[in-house]
Amino acid sequence: MKTKGKSFRESNRRSGGYLVKARAMKWTISIVRGLLLFGLCFMIIQPMLTRFSTSLMAEQDLYDSTVVLLPRNPTLDNYRIVFDLTDFPRSMLNTLWTSLLVSVLQVAACTLVGYGFARYNFPLKKFWFGCVVALIVIPPQTIATSLYMNFANFDFLGIIRAVSGKGLNLHGSILPYVFMSLTCMGLKDGLYIYMLRQYFRGIPKSLEEAAYVDGCNTFHTFYRIMLPDAMPTILSCFLFSFVWQWTDLFYTRNFLSSMSIYSNQLSTIVSRMSRYFSSNADQAIVVPAARQQQLISIGVLVCCIPLIILYCFTQRTFVESIAMSGSKE
Repeated sequence: MKTKGKSFRESNRRSGGYLVKARAMKWTISIVRGLLLFGLCFMIIQPMLTRFSTSLMAEQDLYDSTVVLLPRNPTLDNYRIVFDLTDFPRSMLNTLWTSLLVSVLQVAACTLVGYGFARYNFPLKKFWFGCVVALIVIPPQTIATSLYMNFANFDFLGIIRAVSGKGLNLHGSILPYVFMSLTCMGLKDGLYIYMLRQYFRGIPKSLEEAAYVDGCNTFHTFYRIMLPDAMPTILSCFLFSFVWQWTDLFYTRNFLSSMSIYSNQLSTIVSRMSRYFSSNADQAIVVPAARQQQLISIGVLVCCIPLIILYCFTQRTFVESIAMSGSKE
């Protein structure tokens, strides 16, 4: 160690102090980078920690000015109240299978469409891709009335109306989700098509040509060559779809208002509080604003926990997808 230190001092003396300056600069950059990362992480985690701390407070702690983060009377009874108000676990199970079904259908349909845009030429290709971009830019609220009327009087090429005399009312069922997902008109489908198209465009065409030479047809080439290579991007689209569907309120209110979905239950939790806390079923009481915000925060926290767990198991593939997309660009 003495020889090494003496050698460093000697080298630094010969370089005119350059080695010490370089090492000091390196340490300074590392410290600043660490502080910036800590600050960014704290900004992301701090709201979750605050919500968790508030969720453990009894109601009297909410009005105690001396209680800031640590509850004086910790309790888990608040979670039981939120579970009762949101119809947990039935609403959570309905949200889970609905989100899984919609995400799988969206990714399957968007993968085929994205591959078609990346590899094939067809009439009005640029026009249809412009429609995909418009699907990304235009918010779904602009077509809310059209969606409602279409699925309230659903008809396919006039066949249903010709047989029964009127269209089908599909509101309250999962069928509108299925139809929209399969036709790439679901929530954020334009973004998934764009992501997959960009990825498939970055794959060399020589891979497909080699597969054709080996005797593979178009489907087998897509299924055995292109699809496995695109799995990180497909998984990223699935995660985006699952998260957006998990927290979606616009489509669930339009189509699944009669089904117990967690986002619907959470959005109307305030209207049920007054009846819940009232000792008389026919008389509502006024719930203090602080108490309302506490229970809403707990509901949001419960909604985020499954997403955090999902990300913990899939973060490696998700980061890999981002890295691969960046390298191909």
